Amino acid sequence: MFSARAKSRAGAAVTPLVLTLDEAPNLGRALASLAWADRVVVLDSGSTDATRAIAERHPNVAFFTRPFDGFKGQTEHGISATGITSDYVLALDADMAVTPALLAEIEGPFLDAAPAGGLLPFEYRILGRPLLGSLLAPQLRLFRRDAVQVVQEGHGHKFAVAGSVRRFAAPLVHDDRKSVERWARSQIGYSRHEQERMARAAGSASIKDRLRRTGLMPLAAGALAYVRAGGPLRGGAALRYAYERVVFECLLAMRLLGEDGPEGTGISTQRRRDAETQRE
Repeated sequence: MFSARAKSRAGAAVTPLVLTLDEAPNLGRALASLAWADRVVVLDSGSTDATRAIAERHPNVAFFTRPFDGFKGQTEHGISATGITSDYVLALDADMAVTPALLAEIEGPFLDAAPAGGLLPFEYRILGRPLLGSLLAPQLRLFRRDAVQVVQEGHGHKFAVAGSVRRFAAPLVHDDRKSVERWARSQIGYSRHEQERMARAAGSASIKDRLRRTGLMPLAAGALAYVRAGGPLRGGAALRYAYERVVFECLLAMRLLGEDGPEGTGISTQRRRDAETQRE
């Protein structure tokens, strides 16, 4: 149970915003962890499973629907057009959950200091089992509603604020329990968006992107993910996490090394340049 003080202070000051699309396997856990909030906004993109029914079981949830046009547009709509009036917004995916320790840190030190935003670390779980670590870096997920900028970046998005940012000690839980089939479909789309991002940033490629273009990233990412997750100490959960990172990086490597260019022409960047040179 959350304390009355947490309910009255954090509940009024922070509105969680949860984006959904067919999130029945995850949403119940996320919303149960948000019982402290006076109001939770769930912005759905057209779910055909039990997402809406699950959301409507929670009396503090306001459910909205909007066709998906990218994470940036969807999030900005959620912040500005769903009646949020609290000082702060906590932007969540449906596979994330707030722990009592994180709530206590929000309710006490964070609101006492009143910074522009909060940088949250993650506790990554596989089918409910916590890993020792992951490749997921801390993210700015808690911010002043009137001071945030949403930036689309590859297959995802990030938030930026002007002002002080508190680094949290308590983590946000990440625990995605959707089916392997659904997960794989998502990764195919994510790898395409990431390829497009890399094409736009070709002139200022990071070390990570340069490694990806060598085709060696799946091996590196898999090994690092397994070690970070805890290796043998986390058994099958660490292996599955490593497999997930390998699969995504393999999909992206196939796009980068093969003939499926960002424009979908079926011709790789180098072959396209060669063809243009010959025509000239």
